[in-house]
Amino acid sequence: MVRSQRGIVRSWYRRLVRPIAPLCAACALGVAAAQADPLSAYVPLNLEPEMERQIERVLILADEPVLKRPFPVELVKAALPEACRKDAALCARVRRYLERYSHDYGVTHASATAAATGGAHVVLPNQHGLTGNDDWELSASGYVQPSDYLLASLGGVAYSGRTQATGSMLSVGASWAQLDAGYRDHWLSPMTDTGSMLFSTESPTSPSVTLSNWEPLTRLGFQYELALSRLSQTSANSGASLPGNNILYQGVASRGDPHLFSMQLSIEPFAGWSLGFNRNLEYGGGSGLPSSARFLLRDFFKPSGQSQTQGNQEASYVSRFIFPGKTPFAVYFQYAGEDNSNGGSYLLGNAALSAGIDFPRIGRHFDATYEIAEWQNIWYVHYIFLDGMTNYGDVLGTWGADQRNFNDGVGARSQMLRIGWEPPFGGYLEARARTLANQSYYGGNSRQYSAGQPLPFPYYHFYDVSLTYSRPWGGVTVGAQATAGRDVDGDSFTRFAAFVRYGGEGRSRADDTGYGANDDGESNSTGARGAGWFVDAGVNANQVRVDLNGSAPITKSSVAFGAHFGLGARRAVSANNDLGVRVEVDQVDGHSLLGVRALDWRYRYGDGFALGLFAGADRYDLATPAYSIYFGGGLQWRNFLGALPGWDLGLDFRHGQNIARDKVLPTDISGPRPDSFYKIDSAVLYLSRNF
Repeated sequence: MVRSQRGIVRSWYRRLVRPIAPLCAACALGVAAAQADPLSAYVPLNLEPEMERQIERVLILADEPVLKRPFPVELVKAALPEACRKDAALCARVRRYLERYSHDYGVTHASATAAATGGAHVVLPNQHGLTGNDDWELSASGYVQPSDYLLASLGGVAYSGRTQATGSMLSVGASWAQLDAGYRDHWLSPMTDTGSMLFSTESPTSPSVTLSNWEPLTRLGFQYELALSRLSQTSANSGASLPGNNILYQGVASRGDPHLFSMQLSIEPFAGWSLGFNRNLEYGGGSGLPSSARFLLRDFFKPSGQSQTQGNQEASYVSRFIFPGKTPFAVYFQYAGEDNSNGGSYLLGNAALSAGIDFPRIGRHFDATYEIAEWQNIWYVHYIFLDGMTNYGDVLGTWGADQRNFNDGVGARSQMLRIGWEPPFGGYLEARARTLANQSYYGGNSRQYSAGQPLPFPYYHFYDVSLTYSRPWGGVTVGAQATAGRDVDGDSFTRFAAFVRYGGEGRSRADDTGYGANDDGESNSTGARGAGWFVDAGVNANQVRVDLNGSAPITKSSVAFGAHFGLGARRAVSANNDLGVRVEVDQVDGHSLLGVRALDWRYRYGDGFALGLFAGADRYDLATPAYSIYFGGGLQWRNFLGALPGWDLGLDFRHGQNIARDKVLPTDISGPRPDSFYKIDSAVLYLSRNF
């Protein structure tokens, strides 16, 4: 294993690092001469979760709507002053943790875990490929930083059967352009546990070269991340004509390790709100498949071109909104697709919709996070790359897709609830529950899908429940975790683990002063002016245009009426502009239509009227779920009751564009397309109560 990794490192050095080394050196000298802000180290990703959770809370309190991980250390440092005004004790703990990054060299992380395991063999969510049967794990990282613009990191993760150089990389550049070459983790989603569909830490870390910035650029708060990785495919026969061949192109089976090019582009034009776009393209590695830089540059931005017929692609739209009230919280969405859909390259096929809400502080001692994700079939499987979008046999994205037979393109719904407590006796106690329900109406790999063959037996619902306690003890942090659950085959599993980590905090919570809250647990901060939440109730008038298969006549329903309900939050971002998020549910043509507004903008004209524009994602609850984007605009008569302020009357016009439903049931009408499309136009009249 070690020899293999050394070979990978040498190969990637020859292909990628060595040709650009002179350019990197020139960049380093250039940024140094320009006195640019320094580059940044990264907080370990899912290796020290109790501290990472504290950092997540700091970023929310500081109004930093992050869309990707790992967290840059310099970004966290910049967020501390604002967070300290709201929770001084939390801020003090994170500041002490970050001190290990303030020297020219040092150890930043070291952890040892021993476990007693039993029952079924499962992949533990987001743990770099670690399984429930692995009874030990070691991880460590350190750094040497001779300059503000040059950083050498050395790290690794080891457990039974695998050692990976996670955290080992060479970084050069500055805050606006940092190049990382080595084993750097990636997480391209605002989701913290469930539903990171494109890139997460579910599989072992791949070697990559990454160019990104940690400090937002321009007034729009522009951020980017470009990464080129190499995936290690499994040696199992995935259906090709020759054993061990995992790529099938133009009838020729071959063996190879594909490339993966990933991108995230995002903006943060206002404090507390960000919007981004992600894309993955798996390409090359097999006989006849193009793998040149020319192919990548030409086809990466053409989802309907050769990147569709000679590659495996994924994309997602992501957003994050922070509500800065007395009880602050973050709301975030991800709308992803395994391919593009009919009607435009911006429409995503085989969709996945994820949402989460994170409370960094509830009262004085608690915090909580809830996330839910649902995806259609054919995720992480492919007709060319027969192992799908995987690395060492584990999916690159959400942990839920590993809870199925390998290469089974079944869709699913997963959920996660996490509650944290800082008890009076010190330390941090976290309870977490996960559930997963694979689709019952379809199962099978891509070959079975094309043949219409159902799974011979249903999957059981997966669940796991864990309880983790950690606290500082001398110069280390010690803790224990108990986990119990059931896998998708109906077999139970248990795991009892104890861990010790480098660098315990100097004091427990009970010793901290200046908590930043009064005796009732309310924050000293009164929250942002102009922030509030609201409830909508009303009626919609709707019309549905149905295109079942591309050959049958397109039909249009008559105008019908249904109930409308909404729940949202918004904040003022200027004298007249508000931004927010909203979840709304409507009855349309006898079916439930769920909409999540990732962008909900309102312009206020005095105290009487407002104009709004919005965009988000739809879920149409048919025989199987259908998804797409929707957008629209509306008018509001604010405080229209006069003597009863806080009541608004609104009228919205919405359009759902090509809401796609995969045809996976035996009763579905066959045709030239594997999906049906629904265009929904509606007008909504509603009352809104503001709080």
